[in-house]
Amino acid sequence: MEFRRRLYRRGSSFETTIPMPLLLALDESKKHDVVFRFDPEKQAWEVRFEERKDA
Repeated sequence: MEFRRRLYRRGSSFETTIPMPLLLALDESKKHDVVFRFDPEKQAWEVRFEERKDA
């Protein structure tokens, strides 16, 4: 299972709640998607960031 959400600034917060230390490596001048993927073997969620293709 995988789904993605846009990440965008709304005032001093973000649309998807992601801890700020995870966002420090992102270039704020570019737009990103947050991709959530569930690994059934590990029974764990993985979170990754991808630069938006339409940006």
